[in-house]
Amino acid sequence: MAGSSFGTIFTITTWGESHGPALGVVVDGCPAGLPLSAEDIQPYLDRRRPGQSAFTTQRNEADAVRILSGIYEGVTTGAPISMMIENTDQHSSDYGELAYTYRPGHADYTFDQKFGVRDPRGGGRSSGRETVGRVAAGAIAAKLLSTMGITVSAYTASIGQVSVDPARFDLEEARKNPHYMPDALAAKKADMILEKARTELNSVGSSVGCIVTGLPAGIGNPVFDKLDAKLAQALMSIGAVKAVEVGDGIAVSSSSGSLNNDPFRLENGEIKKIANHAGGTLGGISDGSDLILHAYFKPTPSIAQPQNTVTKDGKEVSLSIKGRHDPVIGPRAVVVVEAMTAITILDLMMTGASAKLSNLQKIYS
Repeated sequence: MAGSSFGTIFTITTWGESHGPALGVVVDGCPAGLPLSAEDIQPYLDRRRPGQSAFTTQRNEADAVRILSGIYEGVTTGAPISMMIENTDQHSSDYGELAYTYRPGHADYTFDQKFGVRDPRGGGRSSGRETVGRVAAGAIAAKLLSTMGITVSAYTASIGQVSVDPARFDLEEARKNPHYMPDALAAKKADMILEKARTELNSVGSSVGCIVTGLPAGIGNPVFDKLDAKLAQALMSIGAVKAVEVGDGIAVSSSSGSLNNDPFRLENGEIKKIANHAGGTLGGISDGSDLILHAYFKPTPSIAQPQNTVTKDGKEVSLSIKGRHDPVIGPRAVVVVEAMTAITILDLMMTGASAKLSNLQKIYS
């Protein structure tokens, strides 16, 4: 299966299926000399772990990470880092009838058309559980970025029709409620939205915001490998993401140049922007402002309501999906957005290190 790897220098390759023995990731290109242990990675995995609230799947996975290679005496060696997370709470019997039935909103039909064979247990490779490998790799990327003063912080921006109020925005609050919303009042309203969806055997959509602080100007490339283009690819590769915005995003289409342009000024001898409608990029290259992103997730396609579909042999049937599923994707995807953002930025910083002769001279002179 092609397409399981991402990155140019800092590369990740995820492996495993939702109901297989384990899932994991191989990270290549991590510089030698980074202090690293499972304790650095586990907090990230704990944030996406199932069963943390009444509104997440009750699949009971510890998601304990094992580092299999690339570390010696607590420090990275420069060799590939292989990490594994075992599956311990699979209910594969829940998916028996799905071997020949296409679930609406899922990748069952397209997998059959492409490969002619698929793993129906929890979606196999197309399951949201694939993201455990991304998160483990993202924890390493985030630690590397932190050594350069760069922080990646994501949060749930909306659940259904409930959105975070900018006037109440508080990133610390996002770590205090199970929805990861930086607005306590919005989080309480989201409880009611999700309880209603659960009662109706339904699900709701959501969105995740992400802020990158400390990113210097000059990261990204001006043509195909634009910073925003690579981030869009990274975030759109997360299952269920249907749209990505940078800065003001779609709102710029109804704006004007005089309003949308970000004026420059000198501040303590440094060039700064007065506003940040662009979201931290100009011409595909970071401009030194905060990088602002939003990813939009469709409602969880696994719902218990009866839905019309067809079987592999062309028979029309009604399907009610069994199993344990999240009524909303955004809260558990917050850390996945963080991970893919960190991986993308780090890789672009590494590939961009040779953009200037002076950079090479600093290293090798």
